[in-house]
Amino acid sequence: MTNGQCEVSWFSALCDDDYEFLGMPDAMLRSSWEHCRDIVLQAETGGFDNILLPSGYALGIDTTAFAAAIAPMLRRLHLLMAVRIGESWPPQLARQIATIDRILGGRLTVNIISSDLPGEKLASAPRYARTLEAMRILKTLLNGESLDHQGEFWQLKLDPPGVRTVSGKCPPLYFGGLSEDAREAAAQGCDVYLMWPDKKEVVRGIMDDMRARAAKHGRTLRFGYRAHVVVRETEAEARSAADRLLSKLDAASGEAIRNKSLDTASTGVAAQTALREGATDDGYAEENLWTGVGRARSGCGAAIVGDADQVLAKLRMYQDMGIEAFILSGYPHIAEADLFARHVLPRMQHGPLTLD
Repeated sequence: MTNGQCEVSWFSALCDDDYEFLGMPDAMLRSSWEHCRDIVLQAETGGFDNILLPSGYALGIDTTAFAAAIAPMLRRLHLLMAVRIGESWPPQLARQIATIDRILGGRLTVNIISSDLPGEKLASAPRYARTLEAMRILKTLLNGESLDHQGEFWQLKLDPPGVRTVSGKCPPLYFGGLSEDAREAAAQGCDVYLMWPDKKEVVRGIMDDMRARAAKHGRTLRFGYRAHVVVRETEAEARSAADRLLSKLDAASGEAIRNKSLDTASTGVAAQTALREGATDDGYAEENLWTGVGRARSGCGAAIVGDADQVLAKLRMYQDMGIEAFILSGYPHIAEADLFARHVLPRMQHGPLTLD
């Protein structure tokens, strides 16, 4: 990437996370092939660089199958396909990644999720150790190298898969997590470390910590930032739109939605809860950073709210800190993608993130 350029991605709600009013299910916005396809096509039309295809066992539709189906429909958009390591056998996952990358013309990126096997529960340390093993296996096989892996979770001697990615290399691996175990796995295995919203001094501290951890292993990391956005012609209109999202939510419904997620006990979710609880009465943790979204969803729980100048200034502040990839979303996803694409994206210098 050229200096000052960043990757700007959108989000396709494969995990039943699309609403007009948060906490109020809408049959027209449920995760389906048709609806999630339309979000992706809107992102391509709008000029985004990439789009996150999330994955959750308990919610929504299958991500890998969706990625393979949508790939031939796209001309230039990259896909950031989330894969749940607890549900994967790495050699088979490598073949799936290489095959979908081929269908997509070499534009696949991968979001690694350190998940459990559905129905089982693995403690944090071994779960992240397993995830690191998987990342190393994927990189070896997808870089076209023979594998001799004698780990705790897999013992494998394999030639690389017959199908290769277009580049002949492993696609960039995006990964996030705030716990000690997650940070160590990221420092050793991923390419792009993803963060959820927080106060700018907290974000800066996490980045400093991760740079130091990676350096101990002779590595460097790129940084990504996942956030919701609400952009309107004026700040007052943006704040009003944000408040409208919560206008039909009651506390019990919000809690039930959060508790349905498999990550409700994670360190990252706890940090989002703390950010929300420390915000002002109107939900702002700092200037233009609104925590109301977290009242109705687990995971990423804050939005950049404001007019186009304010949203752009916030994103540029993060860029100045070293963020090179943004994964944005908004409610409803198609409508907010259009607003961001018209009012903010043309003013950004952006393009797909490439590894050195």
